[in-house]
Amino acid sequence: MTIGDVAKRIGLPAKTIRYYEEIGLVDPLRDSNGYRVFRDSDLHKLTFLGRARALGFTINDCRTLLALYEDETRASSDVKAVAQKHLADIEAKITDLQAMHATLSHLAQECSGDGRPDCPILKGLSGG
Repeated sequence: MTIGDVAKRIGLPAKTIRYYEEIGLVDPLRDSNGYRVFRDSDLHKLTFLGRARALGFTINDCRTLLALYEDETRASSDVKAVAQKHLADIEAKITDLQAMHATLSHLAQECSGDGRPDCPILKGLSGG
């Protein structure tokens, strides 16, 4: 299966697949003409990586999760720890976004939005 076929089948851009190969997350075989030949195991890894990235896991987290996936002696607690750390990161981002939302909502509400030059939004952004 060629990279184009794989890209269509699993829904990842060929550029992303090449990047995953470049950083060692997948290692497809090479045909005699130098073209990549993807095995079913490569498809499984790429699908796994696509799903993990869609959930926001970092490349390093993906590397860790993929290693745990391939390790039949893994402890599920190790997998859970990676997921829980990622959840904590997501929750921190949500908190930050909520604070940003509250601040910007307040500034927008304070701005009259008329033709006058005085603008609380610009004052708030400048620290004034």
